[in-house]
Amino acid sequence: MSEPVLRLSAFVSVLLGLIVWEILDPRRARVLPRRARWPANLGLVVLNTAAVRVLFPLGAAGGALWAARSGWGLFNLIEAPAWMAFLGSVVVLDLAIYAQHVAMHRVPALWRLHRVHHADLDVDVSTGVRFHPLEIVLSMGFKVALVVGLGAPAAAVIAFEIILNATSMFNHANVGIAPGLDRSLRAVIVTPDMHRIHHSIRREETDSNFGFNVSWWDRLFRTYRDQPKDGQLGLTPGLGQFREPRELRLDRMLLQPFRNPPAVRTL
Repeated sequence: MSEPVLRLSAFVSVLLGLIVWEILDPRRARVLPRRARWPANLGLVVLNTAAVRVLFPLGAAGGALWAARSGWGLFNLIEAPAWMAFLGSVVVLDLAIYAQHVAMHRVPALWRLHRVHHADLDVDVSTGVRFHPLEIVLSMGFKVALVVGLGAPAAAVIAFEIILNATSMFNHANVGIAPGLDRSLRAVIVTPDMHRIHHSIRREETDSNFGFNVSWWDRLFRTYRDQPKDGQLGLTPGLGQFREPRELRLDRMLLQPFRNPPAVRTL
């Protein structure tokens, strides 16, 4: 199976599974119906996929294959065992995505791009794929450079990208998980209740819980927050601006980073 087909199959399978879960066991009542948000959120997926395919036709996995042929990158230079290169690459890539996410919040120019993700008025599986195309292009450029520098194996890169995509949809999903199970899962992975706090309108909550895959980085770097001030059911998602329904349109989201000024972000 080719890499694009493998990734698309995984994406569709996880998306459909989480949609069914959200319908059968939602964690929170919806603020808006899906039809008000999903066309634009999923429209971004189409635009992002096209942009990456045009600008990075071989993707991060192509960068890994090129590095392997050229003998570039740390794991190629030290001739690391296959298992070490695989696991090391997945761990370093996950840490790098955590660091990139923190930078997206703390660098004003990057925040302008990333706030498109945070301006969603609900948090569900579609929020997990709602990113501005310029953010996706920058992220892919960063990822390719890191993959080449690491000499990461192509298999590790493909596995990481599938896991990242799946966990992004999972931890944004509006699904119910028993509190005891949620606490146990948080010892290792980012759960929807953990990540939903990151989408709070309150700035101190928005600037926490940056991880996508594992919860370790937030705990290690002290960006972990256990619960939102208003509780999971009382939490208000989104930003202080961009709260009108028209801001959910695709054209408004694409232009959002270039609109001035970004006023108060939070409560």
